[in-house]
Amino acid sequence: MLKVGLTGGIGAGKSEVSRLLVSYGAVLIDADRIAREVVEPGTPGLAAVVQAFGESVLTADGTLDRPKLGSIVFADQEKLRTLNAIVHPLVGARSAELEGAAGQDCVVVHDVPLLAENGLAPLYDVVVVVDAFPQTQLDRLTRLRGMAESEARARMAAQASREQRLAVADLVIDNDGPLQALEPQVRKVWAELSERANRVGY
Repeated sequence: MLKVGLTGGIGAGKSEVSRLLVSYGAVLIDADRIAREVVEPGTPGLAAVVQAFGESVLTADGTLDRPKLGSIVFADQEKLRTLNAIVHPLVGARSAELEGAAGQDCVVVHDVPLLAENGLAPLYDVVVVVDAFPQTQLDRLTRLRGMAESEARARMAAQASREQRLAVADLVIDNDGPLQALEPQVRKVWAELSERANRVGY
């Protein structure tokens, strides 16, 4: 098994890279998706979030009000740390479970938005960073996702800098250009990952 850490700033295009890697044969473990699962109604994770932030972060049907919680934590670093201390251990445990269920000959791609922030690079055989200029990220968040510029900037500021992400990269995918320029790069990275997996006998 070759363990790959895939990361990139918000709006860099990491989800599209994940989708392409899966289409080539990767097993994807998506930290964001797991982070949603561990705070679903009835979970210990949601109970801990409500205990920390109050019932105002719940919708009328008892699910987590993500936009409301996001507006709270991305405006306050201490509250963001509190949320991360609840969610990250739960995500880590579930990710390990899913990895254990994957075949030993697989290339397992962990999609981890906060890989650089949390010093997780040593956990992976290879770290792939999806890179884009901050101005490109901002444009995508406001134009494509409809975020207010202030919210987009706050979310970007809560993440590692571009330089910090690139510092932990083994392989870099430049996604500053149009979508059609992305696929050939991802295919090349997949070939490299497959070669590494074969070469080291995973």
